[in-house]
Amino acid sequence: MKFISILGSTGSIGLQTLEVIRRYPDRFRVCALSCEKNVRILTGQIEEFSPALVRVGTDEAAKEVSDLIRKRGFRTEVTVGDEGNVACATIGEADTVVAAMVGMRGLLPVTEAIRAGKDIALANKETLVAGGSVVMPLAKEKKISVLPVDSEHSAIWQCLSGRKPEEVERILLTASGGPFRGFSKESLADVSFDQVMRHPTWNMGGKITVDSATMMNKGLEIIEATWLFDIPADRVDVVVHPQSVIHSMVMLTDGSVLAQMGRPDMILPIEVALFYPHRGGMITKRFDPFEEGLNRLTFENCDTTVFPAIEMAYYAAKIGGSLPTVMNSANEEAVNAFLSGKIRYSDIIPTVHKCMNIHERSGIMKTLSLPDIFETDRWARQFVQQELSRL
Repeated sequence: MKFISILGSTGSIGLQTLEVIRRYPDRFRVCALSCEKNVRILTGQIEEFSPALVRVGTDEAAKEVSDLIRKRGFRTEVTVGDEGNVACATIGEADTVVAAMVGMRGLLPVTEAIRAGKDIALANKETLVAGGSVVMPLAKEKKISVLPVDSEHSAIWQCLSGRKPEEVERILLTASGGPFRGFSKESLADVSFDQVMRHPTWNMGGKITVDSATMMNKGLEIIEATWLFDIPADRVDVVVHPQSVIHSMVMLTDGSVLAQMGRPDMILPIEVALFYPHRGGMITKRFDPFEEGLNRLTFENCDTTVFPAIEMAYYAAKIGGSLPTVMNSANEEAVNAFLSGKIRYSDIIPTVHKCMNIHERSGIMKTLSLPDIFETDRWARQFVQQELSRL
């Protein structure tokens, strides 16, 4: 029996994690759940899984959840804010913490969970992009496992199983290409909100859907891969694979290429992380190589003139220090502004690029503590807010 704490239980990854747990009640038990404000879904989860602790983002949401808990006779404790996230991440019963929160807010609870000796099932790539220099050495020191849940990194992890580092030539990180694959730079100037949010393959939350449209998501994944697999960014290639059947590949020094294949479904990588070091049963539809839509695999180069976020990420990884944090935080702030209807799609990446340039000219910090990372995050967000106020 493994006890699981889920940070981000009402989002896409959180809901699918609970689906895996629901299928294996004799293997997993929920001890803590965290969300921002979706009280209706969280209350249903409390009723079904009886966690000892839950967290919400605001005092108003906490009061609403507490009132419902009291009326229904549950014994779940309710916490709020950043302290609540840390409490859920470090709860004594938890064996594994599923980090499914979006953005920088995942960094502090993940770090504290590692300090508390919890294994991390990581779906929050921003944690490593911004804080990999803190998180990965700490995980090594505490002898805990950071288990990738992103489909691409899970695929790479599975392909690398049993391989020596010197046998690995390159990582081939696949990308669907998003809703604007094949578009010209000029044609992206006036795309609509609905076009941005219409991903051709995956059904995801707002932030990651926008990141997939700009290809910043793949840029973040490049940096995440460097930390997870201890490989330089110039040995990570982005391969556009529209069918999303091959989730990523590893090229070995003898020229062999290992690929992990499956349906575009997050259930499997979640299951792989939760069951580690074992394999679970099959709870998704079996992969059929003869099925229409799965039986034709194509590969393309990524056009970085149309999607400059890829080259920005390679550059941030090369320079290192505080620059990846700035790129990540500036992007989060710009994407939030887009989702709020304050800016156009075409404003996102230029704003991030300008923030990175200004930060580099003012001086990059090469060695970062956790407080340094949070201060850098604050600076980047403030810069973007001021910049966008002029648009």
